[in-house]
Amino acid sequence: MPKVTICIPTYNRSQYLAYAVNSVWQQTYSDFELIICDDASVDDTPELVKQWRDDRLKYIRQPLNIGRSRNMRTGFTAAKGEYFLKFDDDDGITPDFLAKTVARLDNHPEVDFVCTNHWIIASDSQRMKDATQLNIAKWGKDKLSEGIIPDLIEQTFDYQSLQMGSTLFRLTSLQEVDYLRSQADGCEDFDLLVRLAIAGKTGYFLPELLMEYRFHQQQTSLKQDIHFLSAKAFCLNDYRFSTPELEKRRLVKLAQTQQALGLRLIEQGEVKQGRQLLNFSRDILGNSAKLYGGWLLSYLPNEITKFTLSFLRQLRPQNYTEQVRTASMS
Repeated sequence: MPKVTICIPTYNRSQYLAYAVNSVWQQTYSDFELIICDDASVDDTPELVKQWRDDRLKYIRQPLNIGRSRNMRTGFTAAKGEYFLKFDDDDGITPDFLAKTVARLDNHPEVDFVCTNHWIIASDSQRMKDATQLNIAKWGKDKLSEGIIPDLIEQTFDYQSLQMGSTLFRLTSLQEVDYLRSQADGCEDFDLLVRLAIAGKTGYFLPELLMEYRFHQQQTSLKQDIHFLSAKAFCLNDYRFSTPELEKRRLVKLAQTQQALGLRLIEQGEVKQGRQLLNFSRDILGNSAKLYGGWLLSYLPNEITKFTLSFLRQLRPQNYTEQVRTASMS
């Protein structure tokens, strides 16, 4: 039986998949199996996979598209390793990733997972130093030292400083929390890591840059934003914390997510549902200019609403994602 299972879910990303898979073959640690889960790609992914002739490779191709999270779960269900790693088909791991993370789990039996730092790479696979440092600072990883993470709920729920793709897990720990939930599709990292923290699991931080996360230049679409915000709202509505202070922070995060989702739904023309979410958020956050603005826009023709919200987004300061895009292009 292999010590480690590596899972790479993929869908129509043959132009990047070779980079991800080759980063696995280049590992200095060799006791692993690689499972590629293909969600019924219609590009040349099957032909690409045929070129890798290695007994450690297993290719699972879905007959029909079943969605991101369900596709990921097929690789998890088929895993035979003691340890488990999942990273995306456009990312990569550095040659020492397994050697260094496996050593930490082997030497610390009380630890459930080891999370590392990661590079930001551009669409051409070049490492972006400025974008990487911006990412580390944004998520507070510059304040974490190597070792057991002292307050896992704070790091996963408040700071969101950990990432699934740069983390090696004990398979049994993931099985105990049911790994990925389809309702959290698009928000899997946040959901899994928070649920591990709530379950009392132990995380270890390794500050070395051992993974590569590809940052794409394209903007997200309205549909993608709604999908992500809906998944995050589901997660925040489902969690329950043991202290009143944590519960208060959960409700505030939920209300902020509902407000953002409500505005995006109004922009899409789903006015009734959008107003309902704004009402929910007002009960926690109170009245605000953003809330009143959303209500006003919900009564205007949809084309005016779309134009106004798009114009307002252009006026605001760059958010974190836009800053990283700028840094990755410099």
